[in-house]
Amino acid sequence: MTDTRIKVANEGFKAIAPKRRSKVAEAVASQLREMIQRGELRPGDRLPPERDLAKLLGVSRPTLRAGIRSLAAVGVLQAKQGAGTFVVKADGPPALDSSSLRLMASLHGFTPAEMFEARRALEMAIAALAAERATSDQLATMAEELAGMYASLDNPEQYLVHDVRFHQTVAEASGNRILAALMNMVAAVLYDVRSKTVKRARDLKESAEMHRRIYRAIRERNPEAARNAMRDHLLRAQRAQELEEEGPDGEVEEAPADH
Repeated sequence: MTDTRIKVANEGFKAIAPKRRSKVAEAVASQLREMIQRGELRPGDRLPPERDLAKLLGVSRPTLRAGIRSLAAVGVLQAKQGAGTFVVKADGPPALDSSSLRLMASLHGFTPAEMFEARRALEMAIAALAAERATSDQLATMAEELAGMYASLDNPEQYLVHDVRFHQTVAEASGNRILAALMNMVAAVLYDVRSKTVKRARDLKESAEMHRRIYRAIRERNPEAARNAMRDHLLRAQRAQELEEEGPDGEVEEAPADH
């Protein structure tokens, strides 16, 4: 961004009222999304440094990172080592605003089981198409994200980012931008839930192995195997999320307050 653009963009940031940490992180993500939609932040723009941005928004740096991480996971922002965090250039599938789906879920009481069922229907078809259409570059990106998963088995939050990026790459490899956009919208809602519980993940290595099965089926150009591997993975992911949401007594725990 030019100096003038930086000044204009900085004036667009508004301090966020203190709430629970998870809600504040969502507010950070929401404000950044709205600034992108209004054109105050454009594809390729770099966000202010973390310390400055946290001050502008009136949030802690860990909370800011959580908000940025959620947008990075769904392909809106990209963190580049040593360079900063950038708005992703619009060269992938179109991004659908997941807020409408969140609103419908609240109004109509969509259950997690329904959300996962929708995701399975989309991603099984996507995986089969990816097995037919994936380019060498897309396969290489899948392999990189898979390696990132194995490298972050002891860091559940970072693992989740690589996990989501892997699925985004598979969606892009399907060659169908509508299916990819719908999948990303559903996945964004599920990511919001999972990001609050993933720290209690019990077996990320098994999850990584199931992603490896999906990757191998796509690389071997086997649509049926890719469909089956995706189905098995998402069924396991649904059960894993249910277990993560249970506290030590088997009851659902609430997110911790922001301090």
